[in-house]
Amino acid sequence: MQRIRAYVARFTGFERDARVFLIAALVAGAAISLYWIDFNLYLASLGIEPPVIGLIATGNAVAAALVSFPASALSDRIGRRLVLAGGLAVMLLSIVGFLLASGALALGLLAAAYGAGQQVFFVVQNPFLAERSRAEHRSELFALVFAIENMTNIVAAILGGAIAAAVAVAVGFDPQGPQAYRVLLVLMGGLMAVAVAAIFLVGDDRPRRRPVPASPRAAGEPAAFPVEPYRPRRQRPFGLRIGDRRTFVRLLIPGFLISLGAGQVIPFLNLFIQRRFGLELAALNAVFAVTALGTVVAILLQPGLARRLGKIVSVVLVQAASIPFLVVLGFSPVFWTVIAAMAVRNSLMNAGNPIFNAFAMERVRPGERATLSAAMSLTWSLGWVIAGPWYSLLQATLGFDLGYSVNFVTIIALYSVATFLYWLWFGRAEREERSAQAGATG
Repeated sequence: MQRIRAYVARFTGFERDARVFLIAALVAGAAISLYWIDFNLYLASLGIEPPVIGLIATGNAVAAALVSFPASALSDRIGRRLVLAGGLAVMLLSIVGFLLASGALALGLLAAAYGAGQQVFFVVQNPFLAERSRAEHRSELFALVFAIENMTNIVAAILGGAIAAAVAVAVGFDPQGPQAYRVLLVLMGGLMAVAVAAIFLVGDDRPRRRPVPASPRAAGEPAAFPVEPYRPRRQRPFGLRIGDRRTFVRLLIPGFLISLGAGQVIPFLNLFIQRRFGLELAALNAVFAVTALGTVVAILLQPGLARRLGKIVSVVLVQAASIPFLVVLGFSPVFWTVIAAMAVRNSLMNAGNPIFNAFAMERVRPGERATLSAAMSLTWSLGWVIAGPWYSLLQATLGFDLGYSVNFVTIIALYSVATFLYWLWFGRAEREERSAQAGATG
């Protein structure tokens, strides 16, 4: 019991600004979850055809990609707080627009604006967290934010639909009509307004124009917001700040390989499970809810493993452990083993994400954090953009069973290579740093 209390205590030592951000992440995450669960259904309730809904979703993704690097550069110039607040405010205004508009073109433009605002928030989030945390609490902070964002998906799916249905019945709306979804939009707007207000409660972090050290600080060292002296844009194309390009690229490549693998399987797991085992919708949703809960638990346990073994060792360990479960998930004919493998694989693979994000923020110069965060987001999206058509091609040419077999072999190979690269490129350096720190304190 004492050990459990000590572990829980590590999630309570955050800086004030980090605690405020947790509130913003909670309420904004709930609004974002409601959007992804219900927005396409809202469009369908308005009579918009599926191909048009697909185009609206594509516009959302394109807008998100376009703002990634400008958002990172702007946050270096004016501070993270203002850019985070701006991203949330754009989402809030888009939600208000969703309530007022009904045409496909207007809704498409609003969805693009919403996607851009959301991307701004997620890109700047990682450097903000790194700069609002001490090294001894950074893993726990990143893990807690990631767990909150996952947990809101479950809560939003359960409570959001129930609230909308109850209100619709109470006032005489059609529970499947657009009025019911507008109830959810009002709820989303209220949550997003709270998130904007919360962000303005954090401290001012506008740059003070002081120089950055010529080389990266020691891993985990401090979380201030120093920036490079201003240089004309022609000397910094697109506002990008990259010092050690080798390390920068190495931080991106494993994630890109993982996204290539994940993008051809993970979005289509519901289809795979449903068609292979004939599950009904309610049972399928229950399976994915249990999986999401397991992921939250694994994320919250991962910082303890990282503290004992090191960030990279802990990431390599859980990702390598997830690979055998991928084999079971893809090729076992027994239903319960497939469901168990999906839950365990999802928990293990996602548990390391916030820990690696914290590690990555510590490996680059402070002025490069936002650029790295934007690049990580873009490479992940690029992997999914490539993987989706590859999945469609395999299904069209090889059929369901053989197509999925190739997909699973590919994801297993890509995950294995990415895990090995984490160890090869960063494992030794982290071990040396931990040994040096142990010697200094010994």
